[in-house]
Amino acid sequence: MRAILHVDMDAFYASVEQHDRPELRGKPVIVGGELRRGVVAAASYEVRRFGVYSAMPTRLALQRCPEAILIAPRMSRYREVSAVVFGVFREFTPLVEGLSLDEAFLDVSASLTLFGAPTLIAQTIKSRIRERTGLTASVGLSHNKLLAKIASALGKPDGLRQINPDAVAHTLDSLPVGRLPGIGPKTEARLAQAGVRTFGDLRQAPDRVLVPVLGRHAGRVRDRAAGLDERPVVADVAEQQVSAEETYETDLSARDRQRTELARLADRVGSRLRAKALEGGSVSIKVRRSDFSTYTRTRSFEPPSADTGAILAIAQELLDRWRCEYPDAAVRLLGVGVGTLVPATQMDLFAAGNRPPSGGLASADPSRAARRLDPTLDQIRARFGDAAVRRASNLDQVEKNDGFTDVRRR
Repeated sequence: MRAILHVDMDAFYASVEQHDRPELRGKPVIVGGELRRGVVAAASYEVRRFGVYSAMPTRLALQRCPEAILIAPRMSRYREVSAVVFGVFREFTPLVEGLSLDEAFLDVSASLTLFGAPTLIAQTIKSRIRERTGLTASVGLSHNKLLAKIASALGKPDGLRQINPDAVAHTLDSLPVGRLPGIGPKTEARLAQAGVRTFGDLRQAPDRVLVPVLGRHAGRVRDRAAGLDERPVVADVAEQQVSAEETYETDLSARDRQRTELARLADRVGSRLRAKALEGGSVSIKVRRSDFSTYTRTRSFEPPSADTGAILAIAQELLDRWRCEYPDAAVRLLGVGVGTLVPATQMDLFAAGNRPPSGGLASADPSRAARRLDPTLDQIRARFGDAAVRRASNLDQVEKNDGFTDVRRR
């Protein structure tokens, strides 16, 4: 029988902030976007008792808890801590299926001889995470992924919960159907109208009750309510796209402002690609208008690249084409993504075609100079933070008129 762990960090983003800033410990903390249009990315346990939770509009969260402390996300810091956490996972098994920066399935079935019982492995993982990051994690343990995930949720925060095969019905039947992964609030409400409120109700409900609500998924959802799940833990799922997007508190109407914001997003994506040692062969943009209409445009290119300038040039071309279709549209959200990913190749600087012209300087080729700029900026940001330096193309017109180029944020 398999031994599957589901490890979920507790209020991850908020916990990182409370760890890094001791004055925030014990206080209601919200990590999220701007007040008007932002959403809650993470809520500390102190603020959850007010009914604040992830994905809630920031405005509503602050209405429910006016004394909450709102903090902008620091994704580079969260990725840094996540790398430490996933490093702990891989000390026990190569079968690690990451679901996000703070959540993963682990199949430790083949690790028992070396590391001991599954509960001992789970306890050791929790201890090492706390020792190396100062944070807590909840762990669920069972013989399949579904039950392990439910178990970790039941044990939060800082818990270790196991669901044994002979205790599945006893553990699940009284749970509300909203606890089943994939059942959202709207589906839960429709099931309640049909008299299905618990896992037990769902497990025993006939097709005539479930099909009108769940359609062709009725049988599979019923099996899930009985704790049945044969999905394997799939390690090292290949990344399909590296992307960045931003929702703006005020719609972007001016063309120059849209281009500046697109440049910032392309810079962020290029940096992430290089950090992951990846290159891409396609660029996509995502545009959402003020009426929530959403558009995507994509263009492929050769050879693959992680060069910020190349990404930006294609993204700007795609945005300009979109603006030809919708010349007066205000933009609520912009996104840039790079797909068709491959491992990065190291160019030979002295290979044919890459040698500096005879008698000339290596920096005479502007494209080569631009390629050298990317890793230089990456190194500065790695040492001093993402906001330490900015490209001139990422500055809006007001900043340019003030004489700012690549400077620390004010």
